[in-house]
Amino acid sequence: MRVTRTFHAIEVHAEGEQGTCYLGSVFPIPGNTMREKLRYINEEDDSIRRYLTTEPRGRPQASANVVYPSMMPEADAGFVILQADRAHAMSGSNTICVVTALLETGSIAMREPYTDVVLETAAGLVSARATCRDGRCERVTLDGVPSFVESLDLSLDVEGFGTVSVDVAYGGCYYVIVRAEALGLKLDRRSARDVVEAATAVSQVARREIMVQHPLYPEINFISYVMVIGDDDPGNGELRGATVLSGRVDRSPCGTGNSARLACMYARGEARVGQQFIARSLIDSEFVVEISATTTVGERAAILPRISGRGWVVGSRTVAVDPSDPYQDGFTLSDVWGTEIA
Repeated sequence: MRVTRTFHAIEVHAEGEQGTCYLGSVFPIPGNTMREKLRYINEEDDSIRRYLTTEPRGRPQASANVVYPSMMPEADAGFVILQADRAHAMSGSNTICVVTALLETGSIAMREPYTDVVLETAAGLVSARATCRDGRCERVTLDGVPSFVESLDLSLDVEGFGTVSVDVAYGGCYYVIVRAEALGLKLDRRSARDVVEAATAVSQVARREIMVQHPLYPEINFISYVMVIGDDDPGNGELRGATVLSGRVDRSPCGTGNSARLACMYARGEARVGQQFIARSLIDSEFVVEISATTTVGERAAILPRISGRGWVVGSRTVAVDPSDPYQDGFTLSDVWGTEIA
């Protein structure tokens, strides 16, 4: 084997969603903060993102979490989330994966019954409390970043579906949230491909017609995902949703997506501070989600979301590249990556 670059990672999944965690990263992404690194990847050079997330080294159902020391004294580490379309500011499931990897590898000392970890993300500091027992991280509860509504009941003309009402909200990333019944969908395992195709149609219109800009962070000025919600019972504390990214469905219930959804629910009077909900994915994995408090972001009313879920280490991996490999920069095909990526 003749290689020029070799990198090692811990494989974790959080309630089904896979996060590949590159700890103590040596990836040369310029920037002193995670915000600066996010901007560099998305605006100047995304070769490392393509190398780690696309074929033949990457796969559509996993993110690459590149973990760095943080220059912020209150943070234990920082990380940037790389996916097939771009780098993203924040992810609940990937935060759970990173905390689990850091603790179970001993990169951060584990204390029982609880270990507190603070991570720097491009969306701000995220505080997490890990429940630990017998040397294992059993659950991670994280306080997400302030989340707020951009628009409620916005009408989009979507080809094949007519006029569709959507909400636009921020939960660490910007989301378009649409009801499953508006797209003629049921949210179950068998519907995953139909959900992807319908959400992609919504996404294409939304990204063309809806402009967003975080009031504090200029780097966060794009819609990341569409979340399809429905077949649930919010009045009894039960939520169901499917976030669509890179031509596929998030396997977890989605932390940032539910943060955005909680902001919309609070704005409509459908959720109150301290009220807990069970959020379920298409594979019926669960996050416990709630609003811990309210706050403001600039002049916007916002909520502080709390997300709780489990992560499991499932293995390790080494990625490498031979200098003669014609696909050093990676590639995608629409059969598994979707038409927005390929």
